[in-house]
Order: sequence, then structure tokens, then C-alpha cells
Amino acid sequence: MTIPQPLPEPVFLDRAPGDATGVIIPAHGDALREDGAAWLTAAFRRFGSLGEDNHVARIDRFERCPGGSTGAKFLLDVEYARSAPGLHTALFVKFSRDFADRRRDHPGRYEMASEAPFMALARQPGFPVAVAEPLFADYEQATGTGIVITERIAFGQTVDGRTIEQHRAKTLDFQTMDDPLPYYRATVTALARLAGAHRAGRLSPDIDACFPWNPTTGSADAIRQGKAGLQAELAYARSFVERAPQHFPAPVRAPAFLDRLHSEAMMVLDRQQAVQAYLTGNPGMIALNHWNAHIDNAFFWREGAAVLRCGFIDWGRVGQITLGAALWGGLSAAHHAIWDDHLDDLLGLFVEEYRSGGGPTITAAELENHLMVHIAAMGVARVLAFPEIIAFRLPGIFEASGPRDPAVLAIEPARNCLHVLTVFLKLWEGRGLGERVARLG
Repeated sequence: MTIPQPLPEPVFLDRAPGDATGVIIPAHGDALREDGAAWLTAAFRRFGSLGEDNHVARIDRFERCPGGSTGAKFLLDVEYARSAPGLHTALFVKFSRDFADRRRDHPGRYEMASEAPFMALARQPGFPVAVAEPLFADYEQATGTGIVITERIAFGQTVDGRTIEQHRAKTLDFQTMDDPLPYYRATVTALARLAGAHRAGRLSPDIDACFPWNPTTGSADAIRQGKAGLQAELAYARSFVERAPQHFPAPVRAPAFLDRLHSEAMMVLDRQQAVQAYLTGNPGMIALNHWNAHIDNAFFWREGAAVLRCGFIDWGRVGQITLGAALWGGLSAAHHAIWDDHLDDLLGLFVEEYRSGGGPTITAAELENHLMVHIAAMGVARVLAFPEIIAFRLPGIFEASGPRDPAVLAIEPARNCLHVLTVFLKLWEGRGLGERVARLG
């Protein structure tokens, strides 16, 4: 058993020089408050989001925003000397650092290393996916210190003739939307269009330099448990399902399936070199993309009466990733009906949007197999640990009546882990994830 090592205490600093712009950037909220409107003016001008003939006149609101897993976040309202169309006054600030919380500060601070240059990239005209408009972003690699300032998405409001729908929490599709399918069609379309634009060379000639392909971080996580650790995880997962059968459909709690899951998961561990070679071996299955496009990181609006469109927030860790990683990151928390009834249609949609956006031709069958092998690897590496997380976050899970018990729905980490675990088990049972890994060369 590996004993977790303590995380390092954050080394406090007030400011750091941004690598891209050279602007001295505040490292925390008090520093930004002290630097004030004058700093915002200089930073926005340097980034190209504010003209030399205008300036930030004052800060009207600056308050801590809870949530997220990395960095400190704030809501910022500003006034400009001159108002102008498209000049945002309701802003969102994200720091890479959180000196008060070592778990949020390290290693999470490094997720902004790619997010800051992506914010600059996303400002180009005709960018293929909507983002919260960036006003400034920069990062110092040496200390992992960075800041991103964007417009604040106006969830539930109409701005410039566009009505943004209410923000939605993940794994609550059954409560927050009558029909989840249009939302996941919009999500898949946006992911495919970004991927296609990258593969077509329409984003920037410097993509490979700014966002280099790294097979370690761009594909499924490595399985780090070792044989003894994985055996223990599988035993706990089986015990969890057997103790809480009310949370799972009958096929995945059957003893024969749990036996098969055990043997096939151990086989995935033995074959992980072949798995990674398959996942990373086809350049057509790799593209710049959002790695965590769950519904809570998306915003939606309608074009006309019917067409639903989607944009994404929270671009931390953006980079070149496999298409399986992008799709699992966007769909793993989706309503079960999406996986049960609509997955093949969504994969067909991705393939068509990817091709029409300039990406290489792949088939839906190839993409489906790539996604399933990715899920097999990622599930063994990560999802099999979810039963312990659920039990820790919600000790009453064994007494709860089922996945829609109010006690489960109220605890977001437990609810999310239970949902993704169930999706994973259903796919393993229904789509033969272990058999696919066994067939790899």
C-alpha cells in the first residue's frame, strides 16, 4: 500500500511576472484589490481587450466566489470611463493559486499553464467554440502563478439579444431539463468543431508549440495501484455494490458480472502498455480540446426557435487530448438515457462535425471503440476508487433508498461519483469493455 505523501505548504508571494505579456500579475485577491483599477486598465490594454482611449474607472464589486477544485475565484464588477458595446462590466477572476488551501494550490496551480495561452487563442475572430470572453490572462511557469479574467456568463439572463439558459449542475439532468438530448448534441458538436478546426490548421500555426501533445497527460491516466492495490480496490467495489444493491441496475450487481469485472480489470492492468499504444497511436484521434466538458462547465442558448448552441467555461488543463478523453470528459456525467439510447447517434454526430470542420475522416465505429477502450483504462485507473469516496462523503449511502434519494442528491461529490460509477459498470457489462482490451494487438 502506498502511503500518501503530505502536500507541500504553499510558498506565499504577492505578485509574479507573466511569461507572455510581461505584466506583473497579482497572485491573490488582496493584491488585485490593492493594484485596483489602474492595474486592470494596464492589463486589459496589454491583452488587447481595452483601447488606449479608455480605462477602468473604478471597481464596484470584488467578492470571493466559492466552488471549484483549484485556485481562488472572485466576482468582479467594474465601471469604465466610457461605456461601449461589447465592453463587459460583470467579470470573473480566477487565480491559479490558493495560499489558504494546499490541496487547491498544489498541484492544481499548474492547470492554468495551458489555460492562459488558450484564453489568448480564443480571442481570435471566428473561434469555433464559444467561451467566456477573455479580458486578460497570463501565467508564470516558474512559480505556477497566474490569473484569468473573463466576462461573467449571465446565466438566466438576456444580453445583447442572446438569452443564456440557467446554469445546470451535473448528474441532475432528470431534474433540470425535460429532454437532455439536445444539450448533449450541442456539447458534442462544440467539441467536434474545436477538434476539427485544430486538425485543419485553422487555429494557429503555433498550436504544437503552445499546446504540445503529451501522451501521458493527453490520454487515459496510468493505472498506479499495482496488482495488490487493484485487487483490494476491486474487492471493495464488489462489497460496495453488494451492500448497496438499491443503487445499481440488476445486470451490474450480478455475481457473474462482478467475477468477470475482477478478472478483466486485472487484465487491463497487465495490458496497459498495449492500451496506451492503441489510444495514442492514431493522430486523427488526437486534437486540442476541453477535457472536462460536463454540463456544469457549459452554457447554452438558442439560435432561432429550435437550435441549441453551447459554449464552455473553465478551460484549465486544456490541451491536445485523445477524442476518447474529450468525449468521456463531456458525457460521463450525462443522464443514463444518453448512454443507453443515444450514444451511437452522438458519436455519428461527432464524426460528421469533425470531418466537416476540417478534421480527418474517421468512422463512428472507430470512435466508439476508441471511447470504450479509453473508458476501460480510465475506469480501472480512477473510477474503481469511487466506492470509497462515496462511502466517505456519505456514510449513509447504504441506508439511502436509491440514487435519487434526497440524501444522495444533496451531497454533490457522492452523487457524481455514484452516477459515473454506474455509467462505467453499465458500459463494462453492456459494451464488453474487457473484451475490447483483450483484442488489442
